[in-house]
Amino acid sequence: MKELLYSDLNIIDYKEAWDLQREIFELRYKKEISDILLLLEHPHTYTLGRIADKAHMISSPEFLDANKISVYDIDRGGDITYHGPGQIVGYPIIDLGHWQKDTHKYLRGLEEVIIRTCAVYGISAIRDPKYTGVWVENRKIAAIGIKVSRWITMHGFAFNINSDLSFFNGIVPCGIVDKEVTSLKKELDRDIDIHEVKKILLDNFKLFFEYDSVNTISKEDLLCLHVTAKG
Repeated sequence: MKELLYSDLNIIDYKEAWDLQREIFELRYKKEISDILLLLEHPHTYTLGRIADKAHMISSPEFLDANKISVYDIDRGGDITYHGPGQIVGYPIIDLGHWQKDTHKYLRGLEEVIIRTCAVYGISAIRDPKYTGVWVENRKIAAIGIKVSRWITMHGFAFNINSDLSFFNGIVPCGIVDKEVTSLKKELDRDIDIHEVKKILLDNFKLFFEYDSVNTISKEDLLCLHVTAKG
């Protein structure tokens, strides 16, 4: 039986979630925990991946301070992106050795999970042959940036649901200058139940990555694992 653990962390600071990912990564590598999917939201944050161009951070220090935006250089692939309330961030920490040892297929798999989720809302989302992520026509609705080490995954996707898209104006999103960003709310012209979207994402993730069961672990229990691992 192939089990997936799932935890909804609600809103959590980016650095806290990053530290948590690294601890879970080590537990997964040691086979002390099953594959896990974390779904959550972050406070306003800009993250720069390993290949990010610093020039794509176009916000002034005053703008960052006024809007309480945190900035982190991190260890995922990709350029610069935004995280914030109303955006579902997904961090799968899974062993690709139990699925397929193929990073390219894994990226396409994350895209497929989001494409199928958009379809539930009547939105025809697509891939772009040039850029990683998920698109509605030429508008980006989800960004993807991952790290894979010893075939264990970290980081993941950022799916705009009810996001305040004006925060993308402070960066050149993913280093792409000629395309817009969008959200489920913008495409459907209504607020979206973010908990409903999380459930649909979880169902699609389970099906695509071929899990037999999903077991929920509370945020409190997960953070206890984190503290134990650190100790």
